[in-house]
Amino acid sequence: MTRQPIPIERLVVKPQHLWDTQHLLLTCGDFAQGSFNAMTIGWGSIGVMWGIPFVQVVVRPVRYTYEFMERYATFTVCAFPEKYSEALDLLGTKSGRGGDKITEAGLTPVAATKVQAPGYTQAELVLECRKIYWDDMKNDHFLIQEIEKQYPRKDYHRIYYGQIVAVLGEERFKA
Repeated sequence: MTRQPIPIERLVVKPQHLWDTQHLLLTCGDFAQGSFNAMTIGWGSIGVMWGIPFVQVVVRPVRYTYEFMERYATFTVCAFPEKYSEALDLLGTKSGRGGDKITEAGLTPVAATKVQAPGYTQAELVLECRKIYWDDMKNDHFLIQEIEKQYPRKDYHRIYYGQIVAVLGEERFKA
């Protein structure tokens, strides 16, 4: 991939496509220490909150990545070309507790530019983030019944907001 730094004010994405069609890979931990985990995510947002550019991700407490999100201050959110969809499927369904699912998926982690969590050589877009806020979903706050149906086990997500501190992407992500 030919990625270049992109100033946040020049970033151009199609959020609905990224989250709902392409999906993204959330990675948290410390690349230099070799302590990190990743999971495919399909729910979240990107925008501005408190005057800060952010990515918002959600992680269920039962996921192995949750432990890393709780322990480390930074994370990355990466988008990949369609040819990596099988790899992202594996990373979204298999736990990292029992082995190296990233290597099994055929992805190559690389050091990020400003955060401890890694990016990937195969990614076409890397959002480097520093956690700035979290909260737990509460079912009594759901205003429509369809949301509760997503939680038959009552395993509500923890919501994390990450300030986007660096963006690296292919030319098409730059205005």
